[in-house]
Amino acid sequence: MAGFVGAGYAVLAMPAPETPRIPKFDLTRVRHRLEQRESLLSPYATRSVGSRGRAVPESPSDIRGEFQRDRDRVVHTNAFRRLKHKSQVFVAPQGDHFTTRLTHVVEVAQVGRTIARALNLNEDLVEAAALAHDLGHTPFGHIGESVLNEMIDGGFHHSRHSVRIVETLEKEGRGLNLTGEVIDAIRHHSKPEGAFLNQAAVSHMTLEAQIVRISDALAYLAHDISDAIRSEYLTLADLPSEAVARLGERHSQRVNSVVTDVVAASWDCTGETEPEDSQPWIRMSPELGALVTSLRVFMFERFYHPISQSTEGRKAAEIVRLLLEHFRQQPDELPPWLRNLSGSDEQAAADYVCGMTDNYALTIAERIRPGMSEGVFHGRI
Repeated sequence: MAGFVGAGYAVLAMPAPETPRIPKFDLTRVRHRLEQRESLLSPYATRSVGSRGRAVPESPSDIRGEFQRDRDRVVHTNAFRRLKHKSQVFVAPQGDHFTTRLTHVVEVAQVGRTIARALNLNEDLVEAAALAHDLGHTPFGHIGESVLNEMIDGGFHHSRHSVRIVETLEKEGRGLNLTGEVIDAIRHHSKPEGAFLNQAAVSHMTLEAQIVRISDALAYLAHDISDAIRSEYLTLADLPSEAVARLGERHSQRVNSVVTDVVAASWDCTGETEPEDSQPWIRMSPELGALVTSLRVFMFERFYHPISQSTEGRKAAEIVRLLLEHFRQQPDELPPWLRNLSGSDEQAAADYVCGMTDNYALTIAERIRPGMSEGVFHGRI
């Protein structure tokens, strides 16, 4: 060591500390960790490593699983952003706290992830499909869907159109190139009125797709009851007393009751117990399943159908009818890329109208026929 002398003291010069060696970041460690976590899932879970893949093969991501990538692609689409101004039940809701189609899909994802995590199934697949399942909804919710179904050759259904959006329409015709598992979960999420909880109806679906299907029903039943009470369309006393006693009076109680029951009834999906049937499936207990089915029937009879037949519901249907007819007759007003992609003026018009938000549909309808939106906000808060 070198030193120097000053004021009678010998001072040794200390060597500079060595810079600690930081191991080079290895991206493969991230992917390995993700795959390791998936290997710990239920034996009945769907794993991204064994995914059916995409229509157009892609190199895997270094830091995300395939279903994570699908989720991110959905969130960054124009179709997803437009959900914030699409109706759930009420037409172009004016109150800030009413459910919109965007808050609905977020709640479905939340309910679905809770169930998936509890049953040790694939949360990423559930979340991706839940956030995408309603991309194909028309303006004014099921009111607009019914009009398009009547007017278009071959009919119209939002679940089919959701698939069309992610496969074909998004990115101006390039689509999102999602995995087959996510697309299938989107395609099969819809349910008929009345009884829908039976094994035969879901036997062809992954457990994660089944979670999306049941979470959709549980989420909209809970938040639509809250909206009906908030709007004073219904009161708590109007609801079936047995349902209130079993599920609770508050939104949080209703969600917790049904989600807990699904987890308990579907526990064999974890692989920790022998399946009750030949193959485990996502379900509710027979008692609560019957109660939820009867409550859902009540909501259709006392809330959903009356809203559709209300002054504003009829006006909304008239607006969608006007828009579709106008763009079928005036295809030059449609984006050229959409006309080229859709194959016919009718399909292009349907694709365009379906993509509209409630507010944009009202604006264009007023431009086509001034005064057309009168009555839409009849009796609104």
